[in-house]
Amino acid sequence: MSASTPAERRSQAMALPPLGDADDAAIKSFLDTIWAESGLAQQTLDSYRRDLEGLARWRDGSGIANADRSALFDYLAWRTREGYSPRSNARLLSALRAFHAFLLRRGVRSDDPTALLAPPKLPRSLPKALAESQIEALLAAPAVDEPLGLRDRAMLELMYASGLRVSELVNLPSTAVNLRQGVLRVTGKGSKERLVPLGEEAQHWLERYLAQSRPQLAGKRALAPLFLAASGEAPSRQEFWHLVKRYAAVAGIDPAKISPHGLRHSFATHLLNHGADLRALQMLLGHSSLSTTQIYTLVAREQLKRLHAQHHPRG
Repeated sequence: MSASTPAERRSQAMALPPLGDADDAAIKSFLDTIWAESGLAQQTLDSYRRDLEGLARWRDGSGIANADRSALFDYLAWRTREGYSPRSNARLLSALRAFHAFLLRRGVRSDDPTALLAPPKLPRSLPKALAESQIEALLAAPAVDEPLGLRDRAMLELMYASGLRVSELVNLPSTAVNLRQGVLRVTGKGSKERLVPLGEEAQHWLERYLAQSRPQLAGKRALAPLFLAASGEAPSRQEFWHLVKRYAAVAGIDPAKISPHGLRHSFATHLLNHGADLRALQMLLGHSSLSTTQIYTLVAREQLKRLHAQHHPRG
């Protein structure tokens, strides 16, 4: 039997039994506690909630706090048969481990059923970066004679120049920018702040946006977000995702081969290609561990291999 599609899995999830009161209370208590203790990002908390609620509905009222190792193994096996990716199941297992650590601390359980559950083997996937010529074409795609087009150009330039995550970009407050010093104050994962340089091109387009476009979008309202939609709110991550796809098509780039995060990957890869220090790149990206940043050295190495094979007479 073939695996179900994401749309079919969403339909199946909707058809599962509603969440019981005990499970709902346990999940809320867990999320409140780890937010207070660890300051996890809202996106991570939302993922944990979806994962735990999925398990609770699958158990159909049997409860998640008393699920044993066999039940958790069966649930992971069911998800695998239904076509959930290894990465999705690895994230679920992370949520389950955090939840059961919480239950142990509270004395709700005396054992951890996740202790002997092996995480799924994840395929090593290297970040996909655009060529520098493709980046140039993408950045030139917005119509900058229109307020939203000028905003989009400033957003794309800033994301590529500073290596921002999508959530960091769309949530920037107007107070985050220091044009005099040419730096940006970014609040990243775990509410950690970092300063990143704007770069001359990004600063130029940001100054134009702030002088010409943002006043038109804001009108007489004093609005906090740096980047504004026509509604006066900050653009959502989904809206930015769609505009990147749209401008990719204008630039002659296959929209299926680009994502907003690809701009961040391109920022990191191009910096390394031009001799950037790995520690400096780690600080710019806001990575807590250097091992996370080191994957970009593999990307650069693979590109060098391709160039060698393409251009060397004995390649």
